[in-house]
Amino acid sequence: MSAAPHTSASDGRAPVLVLRDEAMLGHDAGAGHPESPARLAAIHAELDAHPVGAASHAGSPVVVAAPRPATREQLLGVHTAEHVDAMAATAGRPRTLLDTDTIAGPRSYDAALRAAGAAVDGVEAVVSGAARGAFALVRPPGHHAESDRAMGFCLFNNVAVAAEHARRHLGVARVAILDPDVHHGNGTQAIFWERDDVLYVSSHRFPFYPGTGAADEVGAGDGKGFTLNLTLGPGDGDERLLGAWRDGAGPVIEHFAPELMLVSAGFDAAAGDPLGGLAVTTPGYAALAELFVGWSARHCPGRLVFALEGGYAPPTLARNVRATLAVLADAAS
Repeated sequence: MSAAPHTSASDGRAPVLVLRDEAMLGHDAGAGHPESPARLAAIHAELDAHPVGAASHAGSPVVVAAPRPATREQLLGVHTAEHVDAMAATAGRPRTLLDTDTIAGPRSYDAALRAAGAAVDGVEAVVSGAARGAFALVRPPGHHAESDRAMGFCLFNNVAVAAEHARRHLGVARVAILDPDVHHGNGTQAIFWERDDVLYVSSHRFPFYPGTGAADEVGAGDGKGFTLNLTLGPGDGDERLLGAWRDGAGPVIEHFAPELMLVSAGFDAAAGDPLGGLAVTTPGYAALAELFVGWSARHCPGRLVFALEGGYAPPTLARNVRATLAVLADAAS
């Protein structure tokens, strides 16, 4: 059963689906940690105060639904049983240090299940046609989580779980994962490193945390040529980011012709973000979203799912998420 029964629009158009749940605010890595509940709370407040898809908005209607937690079977599509069990063991414990900057609190496991489940629900909704685009507002983020370990604030790899679910159970032959987070998605790259059915494209600051993502990392075996890393430098900003995606990624995506597109929607490349330093503006993020929806329109109309990754200046993050969602709603109309 998918999120589709919860999505409907009064005018009969398939809506854009926003997946959100207050339970994801329960993940708390402790005072002063940059991946704080304030990030998601700011997004919720921004969208509640200035709804996208309201009567005054010309785009497609936007419907909000609560996601279901990911199932163990879905998680095991990309994670080892030992890793899933280790994350489950953190539930109810005051604090569990998973790596030097990744901490699980007593409600983090539940939040992580819902984060991965939101990505899966978004994919199910767009593949079924119940939604024309989706945005999963999730935390903890996911793209650093590898098959067998948590890393970089991430417990489960939300987008990888959803991509594998689409491949195994929804009849999707080719999935493109687009990752504009300022940090390279080492986990997603590693999970699909030898696969030719999942194209992974990342733009990121380099060299930078986590140390992976050099331009010569292109995959191996059957997956050689199905990983593309677009490296950027401090302060590169809108023009270089958009140019990298348009000129570097565009021809690769056009050739791959995805049947589903997932976006690891990191906003920590934003101007003023304390962990980023790429100086991307809100109009820059809107223009990037326009590129993504354009590729989706040509290859997999309506099958575009964004899942939140980084972004650590809450008011800026909220504005950039709203701008991206507005582009998605306009494109879906």
